[in-house]
Amino acid sequence: MSAPIATKRRLSAPRERVFDAWTDPAKLARWWGPKGFRNTFHRFEAVAGGTWEYTMHAPDGTDFLNKTVFVELTRPSRVVLDHLEPMHRFTMTFDLAEMNGGTELSLRMVFEDPAEAERVGAFVAAANEENLDRLESVLKENI
Repeated sequence: MSAPIATKRRLSAPRERVFDAWTDPAKLARWWGPKGFRNTFHRFEAVAGGTWEYTMHAPDGTDFLNKTVFVELTRPSRVVLDHLEPMHRFTMTFDLAEMNGGTELSLRMVFEDPAEAERVGAFVAAANEENLDRLESVLKENI
């Protein structure tokens, strides 16, 4: 296992709402991925052991098929998933803590292959920040 890629973000929404943005596929499809990406969900089972299969569509037209399994969903405090294929095998953990009417989100990714983590670490860290920017935009809407 590699050293984790980690970030924290203070969100102005209650953690129940943040958790819902993770477990509602219509909301998740709107914010998941770096800036400019969009998603098509093929299968979405938001339960422990459930499968999430989706295609991320990059701004340049490249499609990235993904398969993920939910390891843990503890309302409203934690989402853990294993990203399995076809690339970037890792475990991602989102911890949500109440913070003065908002939520502190802690994101942690641990890659199966340390060499891969080293190779993609800078890109992944920046992409995670863009992902959280998109989450914040969705949370600011009246949904």
